Amino acid sequence: MKGLQDKVAVVTGGSSGIGQAIAIRLGQEGVHVGVNYVGPVEGAEATKEAIDGGVERCMNEVRAAGRKAILVEADVSNDHEVEAMFKTVANELGPVDFLVNNAGIQIAQDSDTLTAAAFDKVLGVNLRGSFLCAQHAIRRMLADGRGGAIVNVSSVHEEIPKPKFLGYSVSKGGMRNLTRTLALEYAGNNIRVNAIGPGATVTPINRAWVDDPEKRALVTAHIPMGRAGSAEEMAAVTAFLLSEDAGYITGQTVFVDGGLTLYADFRGTWSSE
Repeated sequence: MKGLQDKVAVVTGGSSGIGQAIAIRLGQEGVHVGVNYVGPVEGAEATKEAIDGGVERCMNEVRAAGRKAILVEADVSNDHEVEAMFKTVANELGPVDFLVNNAGIQIAQDSDTLTAAAFDKVLGVNLRGSFLCAQHAIRRMLADGRGGAIVNVSSVHEEIPKPKFLGYSVSKGGMRNLTRTLALEYAGNNIRVNAIGPGATVTPINRAWVDDPEKRALVTAHIPMGRAGSAEEMAAVTAFLLSEDAGYITGQTVFVDGGLTLYADFRGTWSSE
């Protein structure tokens, strides 16, 4: 895609699922990628290897060289660790052009019994973490005068309530306004901020319903296209939003959901006639 070659990106939560797919796709597009992870490194190592392989194939096609992938451990809810992460990426790969805020967690519990600590933990990673990473990225983009682009990985649940996942729903609702506010504030600095809103996606964290035909049928029944999405489909839209092909798009959430936000339950006639 236009304008991605030889740029530098930070992808948070890049050790598995959608984050891993995004990191790999960007590597294949010629981007040097800092793959953020927290906890066990195994998934992040696999991502790095896959990026290196994808970049090598890409280099053979475009006769280029020099794409790199590094691993950067950081808890995105910790300001000091986020600052160190961006310093590491800048020192090893160069000035950061792109940020993908993908790191996220969810806790399932009835809202009347949800502890404040659990609520805070989800918002700490999903919303505070996205704010901190965006803030550090924007500071560097302003200092370098290069502009840049940010994609926040939100969810259909910034629009559709998700009972028993209050912290998650609130964090994604907040991410919508984080995206819109930053986009408006820094549009004049050539910094674009958008989001993707994945629907049901086949990832390792969703294996409980992906591998169970009955549960999977319950999920897909709500999707007009009749299937779950893939992490690679989420990655393709993310790469587009970072690219110059999306150069006149900012402040938007692109729902990648097979029509889930169209409310499949209302496909038939339901109003009075």
